[in-house]
This record gives sequence, structure tokens and C-alpha cells, in this order.
Amino acid sequence: MESGRCSLARMLVCRLWTTVSKALFAEFLATGLYVFFGVGSALRWPLGLPSVLQIAITFNLATAMVVQVTWKASGAHVNPAVTLAFLVGSQISLPRAVAYVAAQLAGATVGAALLYGVTPGEARETLGVNVVRNSVSTSQAVAVELVLTLQLVLCVFASTDSRQTSASPAAIIGASVAVGHLIGIYFTGCSMNPARSFGPAIIVGKFTVHWIFWVGPLTGAVLASLIYNFILFPDTKTLAQRLAILTGTAEVEKVEGVEPQKKESQSSSGDMEMESVCQVA
Repeated sequence: MESGRCSLARMLVCRLWTTVSKALFAEFLATGLYVFFGVGSALRWPLGLPSVLQIAITFNLATAMVVQVTWKASGAHVNPAVTLAFLVGSQISLPRAVAYVAAQLAGATVGAALLYGVTPGEARETLGVNVVRNSVSTSQAVAVELVLTLQLVLCVFASTDSRQTSASPAAIIGASVAVGHLIGIYFTGCSMNPARSFGPAIIVGKFTVHWIFWVGPLTGAVLASLIYNFILFPDTKTLAQRLAILTGTAEVEKVEGVEPQKKESQSSSGDMEMESVCQVA
């Protein structure tokens, strides 16, 4: 009996580790690709400066691409603001949210470093670091980033909500990113994503008014989560359920419920199978 429980515990730990590690790699990969292609479109080449439309379309396509590739693996957050919004909406645990943000920042840094390495010195300049235009005040910049991120997060929730009509999250989220860039580039270069701003900034060492690209998007994400999950489409989660999700207990229970009938009927062959699963993980 005790060996059966130990085997079940090992199986659950292995499954959780496999799922989480795959999700973290997906966030790392998606954010790195997003930064590489998106920021790459904003590089100022001597023979041809990028247009606003070019940058918006590239960020649109890059977003659609990474969402399509990693949506089933991790939810395709690719953005600390989106992860925070899901945390506030009780759709992700705190430990997973922290791990997601770390993976996103690491991915953004690697993506920016790769872009820096393959770009000739004449086109590198500040590597697309977000800056506030001279005629825009810091409060205006924060407000713009807040609104841009708010609409992005609302689109993320609407396109991934199982209660809504099924649609393509990749297309909808990509379109919201393009909309944000079409107006936001004139104000702040358009971040909407702290990881997008962090990657290039850490590679070139330029953190002037960098705080704006955290405060604005994160505030907008929280407001969007509150609006969507508590006003537009409130759910029925109890306080106990929300606490269970926050601490990660709900995720463990969900995994435990995958094969409930096998708890009492585990054989020695089942134990060997679970052991092999652990070794693979």
C-alpha cells in the first residue's frame, strides 16, 4: 500500500515537472523569437528606415507565429503583463507565474543578444530600445502604455476564454498587437510588454525611463483582468478555489484526477511503468 502511494506521488511529481518544464521552455522560446523578429523590424538601416506600418505588421506576424506555436504548451503568454493578468484572474498559480516571468525575461534577453550579434554595427544603434518621445511627458507615456496593454490583455482573455465562441487566438492577439503599434510607436515606440523592453535594454545597457515600460503595461494588465473577469464575464470561483489556484494546489488536484480509478488497482507492473516515466522526465 505504501509503495503504491509512493509510486503515485512520484508519477504526479514527474508529470508536473514535465508539464511545467515544457511550458517554461515554450515561454522562453516564444519570447525570444518575438523579440528577435519584432525588434529586428525596428532597426534603423542606413539605406532604408523602417516605416510604422512595417513594424506593426512584423510584430503582428511575430505574435501570431509564437502564439500558434506555443499556445497549447504554455498558454503563449510571452509577456509578464499577460501573466500578471492571468494571476489576478485566478487562472494561474503564483509559483508558475513567477517562473513564467523569469523564462520570458531570459528569452527576451537571449533573443535581443542574438539579434545584436547578427546585426552589423551600422544598424545596431540602440537595438530598438523603447524611449519616450521628446514631446511626450512621462505621465502621458505611462497612460499610453496602460491603454495599449489594456486592450491587448482584453483580447487575450476574449480569444482564449472557453466560454466564448471559439476563434483563432493567434490572429486576434496578433491584430491587437498591430493596433497598439500603429499608434503607440509615435509615443513610446510601443512596448505593451516589459520583456520586449527589458531584452534590448539589458543588452545595450540603456535603462532611461525603463520603469515606464513596467508600470504602464502591468497596471493596464491588472485593470484589464479586473474588467474582464469581474465585470464583463465574471466567473463563479469561490475564495477557497482562488486560493487553491494561487498556491498551485488546484493544479496538483487536477493532475491527481487524471486516472482516479487506478489508485486502488495499481500492480507491480504499474509501478515499473511509473518509474520509467520518472526516468524519462
